[in-house]
Amino acid sequence: MRSRTVVASLLLLSVGQSWALTLETRVPGLEFVRLVCEKPEAWTFDLKAEEVEKDVAIIKIKMTAPTESAPPKFAVRLGLSGVRADHTWSAFDDRYQLYAVGFGAESRYESQLAYQTPLVAVFDDDNRNTVALACSEAMRRLRFGIGISERSCVLRASFRFFNDEEPVMRDYDAAIRIDRRDCFWAKSVSEASGWISQVNGFVPCPVPETAFDPLYSSWYAFWQDVDAVSLEKEMPIASSLGMRTAILDDGWQKQNSASFYSATGDWLPTASRFPDMKAHVANVHASGLRYMLWMSVPYVGDESAAWSRFQGKFLRVKGAKSPGRVGVLDPRFPEVRKYLIETYERAVVEWGFDGLKLDFIDQFVITGDDPAAAEGYRGRDIRSLPVAVDRLMRDVVARLSTLRPGILLEFRQQYMGSAIRQYGNMIRATDSPADSDRIRKQIADLRLTSGTTAVHSDMLVWHPEETPERAARPILNSLFSVIQYSMVLDRLPEAHRAVMSHWIGFTQKHRAALVRGAFRPYHPELLYPRLEGESDDEMVIALYSVAQPVDLKEMLKPVVLVNATFDSAIPVLSSVAVRARTFDVSGREKDIVELVPGVNMLKIPVSGYAELTRGLLEDALCDTFEVGLVRVFDGQVD
Repeated sequence: MRSRTVVASLLLLSVGQSWALTLETRVPGLEFVRLVCEKPEAWTFDLKAEEVEKDVAIIKIKMTAPTESAPPKFAVRLGLSGVRADHTWSAFDDRYQLYAVGFGAESRYESQLAYQTPLVAVFDDDNRNTVALACSEAMRRLRFGIGISERSCVLRASFRFFNDEEPVMRDYDAAIRIDRRDCFWAKSVSEASGWISQVNGFVPCPVPETAFDPLYSSWYAFWQDVDAVSLEKEMPIASSLGMRTAILDDGWQKQNSASFYSATGDWLPTASRFPDMKAHVANVHASGLRYMLWMSVPYVGDESAAWSRFQGKFLRVKGAKSPGRVGVLDPRFPEVRKYLIETYERAVVEWGFDGLKLDFIDQFVITGDDPAAAEGYRGRDIRSLPVAVDRLMRDVVARLSTLRPGILLEFRQQYMGSAIRQYGNMIRATDSPADSDRIRKQIADLRLTSGTTAVHSDMLVWHPEETPERAARPILNSLFSVIQYSMVLDRLPEAHRAVMSHWIGFTQKHRAALVRGAFRPYHPELLYPRLEGESDDEMVIALYSVAQPVDLKEMLKPVVLVNATFDSAIPVLSSVAVRARTFDVSGREKDIVELVPGVNMLKIPVSGYAELTRGLLEDALCDTFEVGLVRVFDGQVD
């Protein structure tokens, strides 16, 4: 590994009664690296750049003060070539447009402990990395982005620090990683995410194998209108289809309320719906399923007893009318953290749940003036909100893991990334009902930033009158995640149940490649038309568009090719003879086809798949072969 350190040059400019500070350093391949602080006051800054390997550099920032004081806002700005800069990737955006600097691209994104991840990348049309930028600041609110200069077509990036009012401190360190390697774009993104964990010393929450089991959720199936009787009809069906875990989502704690969450906070089951929660959990277990429970972590509504108990201990209150208001708890109060931990302990110990779905952690943010500052932090034993959230979640994990080893803890986008992986072992794509493209996009993004944590799909739902092929669409778009289903199974057509049962079996058979192996997503700017997963023993390729042929090359291991398009003819290239067994949407074998070296059009049923293995052709000595829709002569397309 090569390592070269470059120190900064210093420039001070008078601005009114204070001095603006600018530091510059050099990084090979970059036009400039510049730190700017308009009001440094008594703080001093140090800026260094270290090239740790070819085309990978680390910028190190250090600031100190002679006495404890509030840190000043500052920014690190970068300029680099716009050659091969076609698209932007971040975990925030549904679009991949390379925005202009003049349109605010340099501060387009935000991240903090409980929201998103400090990472952005630019890539070209050939799936190659242009530059991936990551920042070590994964706790406090960070504003950052990258864009293209309208006049010069060069890239400009910025990282802006200390965007919230911060408690006093005496020193601070941060680092920015710049990856300009010519490599597959997803490699640069996943390695940048891993670097954020490594440089912060984040240790991911242990992931039990059960976190990768297919799951049933009550959410879309029942919304908030859920009860024990209905669910106890569903669970044996879910188990018979191959699901192994279930989640009881929102609605168990309320009957009616003035607003969606105004009854939250006490976290006790509504007697009319769940008269005996412990017995209900036991019944679900008897059906062969583990059971998890949904709770909203920060919310306390004005229809709960907890509302009065925690007055003065909210970060903010949503809603102007009473009843119907919802407070967001401030975890800097020790009694708030104690209450939440005891609440989760009750669900696990008294009721017997195997895990928790902890929701809305991304609401632990300050959106206006910090009420703690106005009160001199009275009653709070921690001044920093991100530090308090970190303390809460660490204590939750420690306590629940002691009570129930292997406990399942689910979070979801947009609280995700390197920091949040410390507290949960399941990260779910955010709500996208019946939107297969968006689900696929979100899963791919999560796979790149979640390491070994189990990535789950959004709960799948579709119209019960769909054809089996169309009912399978959301399933196929979720193949590279742990799939959560949320249909009312008791009313589902038998053909749909057969589809679910088959694909649940498929995902378990190919689990190592689909959710545990190497993951390669192509063309995010086109919403990932091709996804690949690879284990030691096989590769699974799923196609969502037929714009590009599948190149099998030498077929060093078996390949499963999933047809998630609406076209039954898939162009396949191979340098060796291949035997293809094709299957329909329900797993029924349809044909055995021989592919020759060269270009083939392989017929795969819509929403079906082919199992491809290397093999000799029966008529290998013949000059002409009929393959699908194309005649092939000695490996050349006619």
